[in-house]
Amino acid sequence: MEFADGILDISPFLAVTLGIIVLFLGKRLNETWRPLREFSIPEPVTGGLLLSLLFGLLYWASGVAVEFDLAARDLLLVYFFTTIGINASLSDLRAGGRPLIILLAITIIYMALQNLTGISVAALFGLPAPVGLLGGTVSLIGGHGTAIAWAPRIAEDYGIANAMEIGIACATFGLILASLMGGPIAKFLIHRHALEPAGHPEQDVGVSSEEQAPSLTYLDFLDAILAIHISIIVGLLLNRLVETWGLQLPTFVTCLFAGILLTNLVPKNFPRISGRRWPTRTPAIALIADISLGTFLAMSLMSMQLWTLVELAGPIIAILTAQFVLAVLVNIFIVFRVMGRNYDAAVICSGFGGISLGSTPTAMANMAAVTQRYGASHLAFIIVPLVCAFFIDLINALLIPFSLGAF
Repeated sequence: MEFADGILDISPFLAVTLGIIVLFLGKRLNETWRPLREFSIPEPVTGGLLLSLLFGLLYWASGVAVEFDLAARDLLLVYFFTTIGINASLSDLRAGGRPLIILLAITIIYMALQNLTGISVAALFGLPAPVGLLGGTVSLIGGHGTAIAWAPRIAEDYGIANAMEIGIACATFGLILASLMGGPIAKFLIHRHALEPAGHPEQDVGVSSEEQAPSLTYLDFLDAILAIHISIIVGLLLNRLVETWGLQLPTFVTCLFAGILLTNLVPKNFPRISGRRWPTRTPAIALIADISLGTFLAMSLMSMQLWTLVELAGPIIAILTAQFVLAVLVNIFIVFRVMGRNYDAAVICSGFGGISLGSTPTAMANMAAVTQRYGASHLAFIIVPLVCAFFIDLINALLIPFSLGAF
């Protein structure tokens, strides 16, 4: 930890430590305040937002800005998506084929509507269309990474000097809205239609709030870590391979596919040095998924610099309000109905609420919070990551330049 020129730099070790503290803080707050539990607000969201608000108050009171080195956070994201791949069976993938295509089609149409909404609201403020795109798929479905990647080009080509600030502000507020949207939508749909999960399948992330924690030994945990590391090594090799084809995919995407490949191609009786079967859907894998996702999201939210967003509040609030209303309506009246009007559809809606305004981890955290309260949904944890972690990036890479070229 270093302090210089009014900036307090937090090292990766301390950032992870603080992320864990934020998780416990969020858990205590959720236990204390019933509405947070009732609407399935993820614990890292509760704690992370509170801490980012405190850091904002510190900045406004003293001028001291807190900045985090988040290198360790990105590794946690790779861990999480690798566990999702390890939990994916061929039967799930076959079952997810048609729903996957349907959800992808809905998402593509929604992305076009999101850009149209952003452009329309920007026009009401007399702002150029690229500003509306910054409040569309560039920052919302695209997230901080896409906003940071496209903002310099928009600033240079269209003379929007504060494009980076607009993009980051929209991505940040969108992340907050997405984190708060998924649980309430799922609660509304589940209670209104009296939905229940089919059977009693194992959780993909964590354990159900109504069940006792399963017994777990240190060898179970280490065996799961070993499987994750093997999958990550294969995923890194896959990433190098696709780079030779001219494609750029996030590391967590290829690690997700590596987990799927190893789970479904390696025979169950294949000899392993641990003497155990491949740990698909074991309590250890679910525990590691819960730890990595929760800590990642806690670190992401606690590191938001809210003080950088105040000057852009007016147009951004208007754009995001319109985008929020659009996302809720699409979720309730389109996604839920088209995906089957069942429990899986309700969980998918909580995930779609995450990706529509936030990010892939937000979608997964929303679904994890809902399933731990109401019951597992393997279908949701198969098709939502594939749509939002793989296809969205490819579609957005084509949609953004097409939309910019139209103006």
